Amino acid sequence: MTTSPASTASTQALQRIRADVRAMQPYHVQASQGLLKMDTMENPYRLPQTLQQQLGARLGALEINRYPGERQELLKQMLADYAGAPAGSAVLLGNGSDELITLLALATAQPGEGARATMLAPMPGFVMYPLSAKLQGLDFVGVELTADFELDMPAMLAAIAQHRPAVTYIAYPNNPTATLWPEAQVQAIVDAVAQIGGLVVMDEAYQPFASRSWISRMQAEPERNAHVLLMRTLSKFGLAGVRLGYLIGPAALVNEIDKVRPPYNISVLNCEAAIFGLEHAALYAEQAAAIRAERQPLIDALRALPGVDKVWPSEANMVLLRVRDAAHAQAAMKARGVLVKNVSAMHPLLANCLRLTVGTHEENVQMLAALKESL
Repeated sequence: MTTSPASTASTQALQRIRADVRAMQPYHVQASQGLLKMDTMENPYRLPQTLQQQLGARLGALEINRYPGERQELLKQMLADYAGAPAGSAVLLGNGSDELITLLALATAQPGEGARATMLAPMPGFVMYPLSAKLQGLDFVGVELTADFELDMPAMLAAIAQHRPAVTYIAYPNNPTATLWPEAQVQAIVDAVAQIGGLVVMDEAYQPFASRSWISRMQAEPERNAHVLLMRTLSKFGLAGVRLGYLIGPAALVNEIDKVRPPYNISVLNCEAAIFGLEHAALYAEQAAAIRAERQPLIDALRALPGVDKVWPSEANMVLLRVRDAAHAQAAMKARGVLVKNVSAMHPLLANCLRLTVGTHEENVQMLAALKESL
């Protein structure tokens, strides 16, 4: 059988794609139609019908034939006010916090083999940190957490001193462990990074469910945090479908990162939906409070289940637990109509761990029943 010229051309063209990219697996989203979706930490509440109609009317009136304009400046100001940004801060918008992580890597990567920059983060942590480092040409240093997912402070401080990272990520609270590390330990890391002249990115994706935010330290001691950038997303706020992340920090730093942002990265639809959401921030705060109220009863119920070896505390809208066979439990739960996340492959410390979303009371009851039958 002869190879066609088109097939040969395709094969040759494929070799132009980076070998490490060809070796990667694409991000997989589980099909969820007809299933209870408890695998991606989404807010389970929809807008009331009247607000849904108002939002539809707002979006329907937009001039989508025009590029995004000054409404983004209004959104930035609303986000700064909502978060309590210190004086002298600037706001950078991203298509989700994923894009912001990419922009940070782009802005700090150094050309030339002898000048490679380094990114550092505690691990297990958010998968986009090492992925963005790899794709943008930074070295990545992951510092292992303890067996209980606490910070290994001697190891963290030693790694910062040795590798002098351009960017150090602290997920506050952490994904997938839902851990909110002690403020004093995080401050020690912030201070150590200041000594080597790097950036700290405080990733507060799960801020609506946490008991504290680093913004209070940025307000109280702006000079001590002059190298700290606060990164958040509206996904956990309740607008996962809008894809809107934002970065807050000293204007001198944020404005430099803004230079690598693609023009018009936020659509007029995303922008207006985010503005609408912030106009109804009190409603979303009520939803977050309802989710937080469900969290500890869910943890208590999980700890009472035979076959659950350990359940960790949570400061997010997720709960991490260890079972005897996570792959079997996940598959059996899916067969019973409930999707959860098996995070075992992410890191050796996560062996046989499942990550569950905290949902409504009814959703949590259904999830618990499926898990009980699946263990």
